[in-house]
Amino acid sequence: MTLPLVVGVDGSDSCLEAIDWAVDEAVRHGLPLRLVYGSLWERYEGGLPSAGHERPSEQMIAEHIVATAADRAARRNADVKVTTGILPQDAADALVREGDHAFAVVTGSRGRGRLKGLLLGSVGLAVAARAPCPVVVVRGDRAGLAGTHERILLGLGEADTGVEAVRFAFREAEARGCVLDVVRAWRRPAYDGGARTAAGDAHEERAAELLDTLLEDATAEHPHVRTRRTTLEGPAGKVLVDGSAAADLVIIGVRRRTGLLGLQLGRVSHMLLHHALCPVAVVPQRH
Repeated sequence: MTLPLVVGVDGSDSCLEAIDWAVDEAVRHGLPLRLVYGSLWERYEGGLPSAGHERPSEQMIAEHIVATAADRAARRNADVKVTTGILPQDAADALVREGDHAFAVVTGSRGRGRLKGLLLGSVGLAVAARAPCPVVVVRGDRAGLAGTHERILLGLGEADTGVEAVRFAFREAEARGCVLDVVRAWRRPAYDGGARTAAGDAHEERAAELLDTLLEDATAEHPHVRTRRTTLEGPAGKVLVDGSAAADLVIIGVRRRTGLLGLQLGRVSHMLLHHALCPVAVVPQRH
């Protein structure tokens, strides 16, 4: 059975961007699309029970949001198979559960909450930090959203976070027929005082060796994917945010430890989710 691409919908402008992006992604991979609306009605919609036989107002709101989302997806590409779901759960919890049976979960960068000045909505952050499958937060400037750069950026951290991210990145680059830039950031030891030393050179060499090790199998499996490998000195978050300005998608792996509660995101992924200039894919690595 082909797993669907799940999209969280809530009627916001950010959600509409996410639907458009997800439809294009579904076409690239030949996937069905599942549009999911989750809400604890009485807490978030403020609906009151209707008198008589009328449907509750919150149900009507949910049906309108989902129908509008499905219509937008059909207008984007009528060939994509679309199903919908209205779940009486907290939105983040609903999407995390949907992630158990999804190719990936897609969310917008901002919801319909009162704190519109936030760089990233609470639902997108929670899903990216908890979902068992890749999560794409659709954000960025017009060029990044349109996918006109023909370039994907993969940021590699340590070996224990990168295996699934590498697989995801190569599949994505192959489906798009674009260049895959793989970057490993490294830092010169503080005691070097900024001078070029043997210790600093060793850090750069280890970064290059890690790239070669993690990319070896994927390169053999996807020989037609054009890759460029780069090691850059500097903070990983800044390196990747700067690189996102010329990318259609930036991908990063994160560590998921079974049984741990709370948000499982590192500083680099936090920075990308809040500041990247293109959509961000967070790919979990199970431990």
